[in-house]
Amino acid sequence: MAARKAAKEPGKPANTGAAIVERLERENVRWVQLFYTDVFGGFNLVSIPRHGLDAEMFESGVPKLDGSSVRGFREIYDSDMLLVPDARSLATIPWNPDSGATVRFICDVRIGGTTEPYAHDPRGVARKTEKVLAAAGFDRSYWGPEIEFFVFDTVELLPSAAGVRDAWSGAGYLLNHGEAPWQSGPVQATVRFKEGYHRSPPHDSLLAMRDEMCNILADDFHLVMDAHHHEVATASQSEINVRFDDLVPMADHVQDIRYVIRNVAARHGKVGCLMPKPVYGDNGIGMHTNQSLWKKGTNTFYDASDRYAEVSQTCRYYIGGLLDHARALCAITNPITNSYRRLVPGYEAPVFIAWSKANRSANVRIPFYHRGRPAAKRIEYRTPDSAANIYLTEAALALAGLDGIRRKIEPPPPVDENIYKLSPSKRRELQVRELPGSLGESLDCLESDRAFLKPAFADSLLDTYVELKREEQLELNLRPHPYEFYRYLDV
Repeated sequence: MAARKAAKEPGKPANTGAAIVERLERENVRWVQLFYTDVFGGFNLVSIPRHGLDAEMFESGVPKLDGSSVRGFREIYDSDMLLVPDARSLATIPWNPDSGATVRFICDVRIGGTTEPYAHDPRGVARKTEKVLAAAGFDRSYWGPEIEFFVFDTVELLPSAAGVRDAWSGAGYLLNHGEAPWQSGPVQATVRFKEGYHRSPPHDSLLAMRDEMCNILADDFHLVMDAHHHEVATASQSEINVRFDDLVPMADHVQDIRYVIRNVAARHGKVGCLMPKPVYGDNGIGMHTNQSLWKKGTNTFYDASDRYAEVSQTCRYYIGGLLDHARALCAITNPITNSYRRLVPGYEAPVFIAWSKANRSANVRIPFYHRGRPAAKRIEYRTPDSAANIYLTEAALALAGLDGIRRKIEPPPPVDENIYKLSPSKRRELQVRELPGSLGESLDCLESDRAFLKPAFADSLLDTYVELKREEQLELNLRPHPYEFYRYLDV
């Protein structure tokens, strides 16, 4: 408990390696977990005893990473890599107390024998993007992704759902949850499809668990909580909101939220799920990403004289960049085959490329809850989902918007109608394009439109990313789907 108490004093940070090591010794910390993020957003760790971390390692790095064992990193002949702990990311791991007091750091990744960031380290890409923004005159950028998720009682994969062993025998899955209208057995409080938004107990069966998640995030990971609630879908679809932060710290927070969701759910014997579209016929999981650019303490997205939504010309150009590159961005913001089960009409997920004030059928929305509040002005990019690597997502969005500012890309007029209900001819008239309909299509778009990412994304990273994602697409395409048996067994 002493380690937790010390870690809860963000106003008095131990900002040198020596001070941190001394504090860990004073608080009898036994284990140090070193986290890093792989190319596809996985939050990986290695645990070392406290005495294995010295002050110099906060600069020189900890030699505990075999890059050839991490998909998308290094080859076997050149695989020695370093984990460089970020002192600002010190947090307490509250579970497994029998192992002794445990803290963690989020790390940057470096190639062994060098002092340069590794080009395939997503956190390094996000750090580089912050420098690109600063060079363009924007000394701060604020980010606020909204994290949605499901918690299922159980998820059952039928014999060969992984498609590896006995793949010829078939595959399937079963989702179980007491709220769900398909659940058999005694019914307490069923949440009908698309009727879960802001439900209260007993319909919201996850309220206490979300309280626990948010308390851990606040007390042990130092996040400032904004809200949590039941979302639209059944089966305990939920959302957690935290206070906005700078680009890299906010991405760290998102990784923490995802980590806590999964671990708290598991400790309750349940399954935390961040897959974009696990339930057919109901809403999926988005990660709407709020963002704004600041210069010398001024929000450059705000203009009180703008009659439409109090947005500046800088903001309009930024939106123009997002819309111009939206199809290519999908390869990063919606990075798995399941992402495109969500991007369909009728479930609040954006399908069309457009912008608007307060219109949730557009993929770029200007939240408009208040007038005359410069600090609150932001844009919400609604396309991403929670399968996305948050470091690469924030970096790509920032670079797309910055490209719009640099090239002065004026967006089409805003669309203040339900875009789902517009005819194809009306959408063409309003210059509304469609997002890609599959992972393969989004990868094609990225390959033909990637120059805007060059300031922070290495070509080798993008090449590796596209190659491995195409392998994922192929693996799905090779396997018969259960619905195909229902549809085509009698052909």
